[in-house]
Amino acid sequence: MAEETKEVQQSKPQTDRKPNNNRRNNNRRPNNNQNRQGGDKNKSNGNQNAKSGNNKNKNRNRHKRGPAPVNEMLKSFVVKNQEAHKQRLNPHYKLDLNSKAKVRITPLGGLGEIGGNIAVFETDNEAILIDVGMSFPDEEMHGVDILIPDFSYIREIKDKIVGIIITHAHEDHIGAVPYLFREMQFPIYGTPLPLAMIGNKFDEHHLKEFRRYFNPVEKRKVYKIGNDFEIEWMHMTHSILDSSSIAITTEAGTIIHTGDFKIDHTPVDGYTADLHRLAYYGDKGVLCLLSDSTNSHNPNPTPSELSVAPALDRVFSKAEGRILLSTFSSNIHRVFQAIQYGIKYGRKVCVIGRSMERNIEVALQYDYIRIPKNVFIDADEVSRLSDKDVLIVTTGSQGEANSALFRMSIGEHRHVKIKPTDLIILSSRAIPGNEGSISQMLNHLQKCGARVAMDKDLHVSGHASIEEQKLMLRLVNPKFFLPVHGEYNHVMKHKETGMLCGVPERNILLMTDGEQIEVAPKYMRKVKTVKTGKTYIDNQSNYEIEDDIVLDRQKLATDGVVMIVAQVSEQTGKMMDKPKVTTFGIVADKRDKAFAKEMEEIIENFLLNMKPGLIGNPKTLEGDLRQVVRKHIYRKMKKYPLIVPHIFIH
Repeated sequence: MAEETKEVQQSKPQTDRKPNNNRRNNNRRPNNNQNRQGGDKNKSNGNQNAKSGNNKNKNRNRHKRGPAPVNEMLKSFVVKNQEAHKQRLNPHYKLDLNSKAKVRITPLGGLGEIGGNIAVFETDNEAILIDVGMSFPDEEMHGVDILIPDFSYIREIKDKIVGIIITHAHEDHIGAVPYLFREMQFPIYGTPLPLAMIGNKFDEHHLKEFRRYFNPVEKRKVYKIGNDFEIEWMHMTHSILDSSSIAITTEAGTIIHTGDFKIDHTPVDGYTADLHRLAYYGDKGVLCLLSDSTNSHNPNPTPSELSVAPALDRVFSKAEGRILLSTFSSNIHRVFQAIQYGIKYGRKVCVIGRSMERNIEVALQYDYIRIPKNVFIDADEVSRLSDKDVLIVTTGSQGEANSALFRMSIGEHRHVKIKPTDLIILSSRAIPGNEGSISQMLNHLQKCGARVAMDKDLHVSGHASIEEQKLMLRLVNPKFFLPVHGEYNHVMKHKETGMLCGVPERNILLMTDGEQIEVAPKYMRKVKTVKTGKTYIDNQSNYEIEDDIVLDRQKLATDGVVMIVAQVSEQTGKMMDKPKVTTFGIVADKRDKAFAKEMEEIIENFLLNMKPGLIGNPKTLEGDLRQVVRKHIYRKMKKYPLIVPHIFIH
């Protein structure tokens, strides 16, 4: 008994010694290494853990909240705001769907190409033209300097036309105006700079009297033109001064034509794009938007014109000899910045190149830019000054063969020869198709030892990239969308951007030149195709080159020419002597005799088998001989040369 009591007394302190551990163990998972008390104890621990798990679930459920009560008033305002968004974003609600009026839009140039922009906007009774631009030929158009639109459709509707609307002064928007005015004259509306530059063209073409058709306009003011059109010019940033987007209001609704544009928030002159007016029309409701597609593959925002300044400053500061800067003559703000840095570094400015001189003169005359007159020097004064005191601003950034910079590079300019100490700055991009001529000019410049700077940061585009196109679409919020200005891949990409910005695919059409689109509040559709094309112009004479002349030149360049002179007896129908055969571009000189012998056999065989009575009709005889010779040469050489036969009957 005493021993049992002793055991009990000894066991109690063991129980009291670790009271906290027992509490801790109740909250822990069972540990098999520690549970050494037998199966019953493990069983009891399992029961305790099960109870503990149930307690945890109860704790979790205790913190779980039910759905918050719905405030019906707030919910009703969500519905109201959704309806407000619907009304705001869907222009369908802003148009007069009961109107039976319609407008027909016909591009005659500027689609499927870069340049040559011209479009007709037409109601039942009246029509206006938007721009009358030119474009440039490709390498196969030998002797052709510029291309102008085919005016056939304008001739058809000339009695309906109440005016020409000009968006800006680039050649691809105004270059064909003098050629149109030689034949037909209409009132022409635009801001001062485009009209001044068209006036210079009229002077060159001896059409000074047509300046009387000029009607200068004020931006942000609505002009009634004819009875069916109300037009407002809205300021737009681009790579030339005084550019505009156009709002055309008709009975059918308002159409916005962006012209060429980019959204420059820090332009050199501080005149930003008039986004407020675009948003104003977008809020009122726009039937259709025609928007510039030229740069529609570029995902990055187009940099500001002002962003070129640091690069110009950097290269000017390092130049030790003369600086020759070449850019597009119409980019007056680029030229203005270059001249400012020339003045900063103590240089006198010489402007060389007819178009550059003319454009700077107009910009100075009308106070678009201000530069002290004593900064400028003539070309014959350049040689009298130290090289480090001269800045030459010139044309020729595209490597044109007759441009001032190209003639300097080959040593044919009267006043300026390239030196090894010269720095040439090409502040422009290569227009597609001009890469070869630019490369050739660069070779000439570098052979002269000059250093050429043509870094990317020395030029920025004048056209809207994808993000700016999106902004335009969202501001205007049109029901229908017509991408314009560019090749097919450009307008196709712009279509995709339009769809991303909420314009349904069925409300977007991809036009080509000559397709007439009818737009009404309820629909947009293609209605017909009109005659369109290009007219070839020789700049030396400023007159048209007929199509067949250009085709003959192409044939001469690619396939050559064969001239045949033969004398044929009227009695016998046989040649009286060997024919004279002359070729150009067909066979090498050493094969001339063999080829002439070959032609002699062809002619003899032809005469032997010719139709009876043909000998009395020399023209028909020559035509048939031409076909025979052409077929023979094609079979042998796979060429279709120009065949010129002359048969004399004796």
